[in-house]
Amino acid sequence: MKIATWNINGIKARIDNVVKWLEMAEPDVACLQEIKSADENFPAGRFESLGYNVAVHGQKAFNGVTILSKPPFDDVASGLPGDAKDDQARYLEAVISTADGAVRVATIYLPNGNPVDSDKYPYKLAWMKRLEDHVRDLLEYEEPLVLAGDYNVIPVPEDVHDPEAWAGDALFRPETQDAFRRLVHLGLTDALRACHGEGHQYTFWDYQAGAWQKDNGLRIDHLLLSPQAADRLKRCEIDRFTRGWEKPSDHAPVWIELRL
Repeated sequence: MKIATWNINGIKARIDNVVKWLEMAEPDVACLQEIKSADENFPAGRFESLGYNVAVHGQKAFNGVTILSKPPFDDVASGLPGDAKDDQARYLEAVISTADGAVRVATIYLPNGNPVDSDKYPYKLAWMKRLEDHVRDLLEYEEPLVLAGDYNVIPVPEDVHDPEAWAGDALFRPETQDAFRRLVHLGLTDALRACHGEGHQYTFWDYQAGAWQKDNGLRIDHLLLSPQAADRLKRCEIDRFTRGWEKPSDHAPVWIELRL
């Protein structure tokens, strides 16, 4: 089973690129973030015509996450537990049938957190604590679990082109890295790190200052796997070529292959 994650930075602007990549890469499951669309306006038909079942947790003009799956959904749940007042569309979870049982997949658009001297950074850290608590509960099921998305976290200096330039940023602050480390230390495997030990494997390049042309990137899109999923991990790659397409997202797809 091929499972991918991609922050598309707006479905309206990127629909043709997304369809092009889906036809080329043929993932079984695609987790999309930052669709910037309400549920009723999401172009589900374009993806259904490619053979995908579509689950959407949208929000007008901001945020929004989607799971596209060729196998049927057994169950779908919207929103991250832990704060009933949080109305930002950043988390969607589904159980998906496989030949070997089922896999639980979540698409995640973790808050950016900048500027750090605003209420956005405490919200980011609180959201990460809620995610940690929820994942701790999910791991008790002892099933294949894939947590895929734009985490807005640079885990280590090797995941950024210029660590000094990002010192103090919400993506790279020690508190952010500590929260991410606590999540991973629940027993999760960073799929790309497991398959590629070398650093400077980027998933994001800003639109400004020629970042793509200079390869001044960040690794902030991650697939974290439960032990039951990690045992089945065959491969993990970044389709960075999409960043060079016309009207690209500033993120590239990341995908894994599991023996499922």
